[in-house]
Amino acid sequence: MNDRLSTIDFAKLVSASLLRLRMKSPFFGTLAMFAQFVPSMTIPSAATDGRNIFCNPEFLQSLSTPQQDGLLLHEILHAALLHPVRLRERDPHLWNIAADIIVNGTIARQCSFELPPGGLRDQRLEHLSVEEVYELLRTTGANNYQLADLDLIATPREIGAAAIAETLEARELAQPQVLAAHWRQAIDRATAIATTQAGKYSRGIDRTFGSSVNPPLDWRAYLWQYLAQTPTDFEGFDRRFVTRGLYLEALRGESVRVYLAIDTSGSVSETTLCLFMSEVRGILGAYPHLECDLYYVDSEADGPYALTLSDPLPTPQGGGGTSFVPFFDRVAATWDGHTQAVCIYLTDGYGEFPAIAPVLPTLWVVTAGGLDLAQFPFGKTVGLIDRG
Repeated sequence: MNDRLSTIDFAKLVSASLLRLRMKSPFFGTLAMFAQFVPSMTIPSAATDGRNIFCNPEFLQSLSTPQQDGLLLHEILHAALLHPVRLRERDPHLWNIAADIIVNGTIARQCSFELPPGGLRDQRLEHLSVEEVYELLRTTGANNYQLADLDLIATPREIGAAAIAETLEARELAQPQVLAAHWRQAIDRATAIATTQAGKYSRGIDRTFGSSVNPPLDWRAYLWQYLAQTPTDFEGFDRRFVTRGLYLEALRGESVRVYLAIDTSGSVSETTLCLFMSEVRGILGAYPHLECDLYYVDSEADGPYALTLSDPLPTPQGGGGTSFVPFFDRVAATWDGHTQAVCIYLTDGYGEFPAIAPVLPTLWVVTAGGLDLAQFPFGKTVGLIDRG
């Protein structure tokens, strides 16, 4: 390290910042106890691999004390929210922008911290999950965002911290499941400590950390779960045989009608539609008792089209305003009242809902940036987020 700032000086800077952090926010201060802070001259500012927080000592010293606190908190939140782990196969630059939007929004909502110069913000997206922000940026582009540094790294080797990378403890902590358990314990302990101190619970924590502690079920798994439970969850059939594929014979003659609506008002991109339809067709191929009628819907319902495994999709119709009423009216007029049936609606959720909830069970699959799932007046909801 440069002689102008010794290891001892770096440790004093970090210790002073963490002390201020604990005084300002018991929640954030407790999270900081679960991170390891390492000096590194090979990075321009700071970075994290999910467990270690690497800081350039000279950059840290150049900041005001509120900015020092903001910088360390920025990296702590990246680690606690498992942003390096959740990256998976996504584009690192785009993912880093999305993660910074979430983290910086959380910091900005606090009253006692200041972001270092160049910290990017987008208040329109800060209420979303990092996966939702990433999907929106992937669709709309990220040319309007200036990312100072890539601070999410997969391994300490990327910044020359070879000694840390070689330790057995570091290798174990690098495992995603170990990191997840490590930070879940940190969040639980931070929550317990913060709630004992009136007025010290940091603003917006429930919203920021809710999806990290209990991540929502992936939409693919939810879709399979929703359809595979019919008819009547194989009522009266010995489930020991299901894993051997013998349930198909038992289901012969039992059919479930799937009414599938695609919002064509402009909220569903071609990429999203192809991804979604590929999954639906996979389910139809696995469960031959399912029969699917497809509708394209904006302010009117176009269909039904019989959805098959091999035929190309009919050309989407629409582009006008959004109303969910025509689809459910068509379903009510078509359904015989006896055949088991379900409805699935792919949409952003912005439109006119029926005044009376339909009789058939409904699953809303909501595109990124859509209506808050809690605001749907009926049915089950799941966010269409690609989690890799």
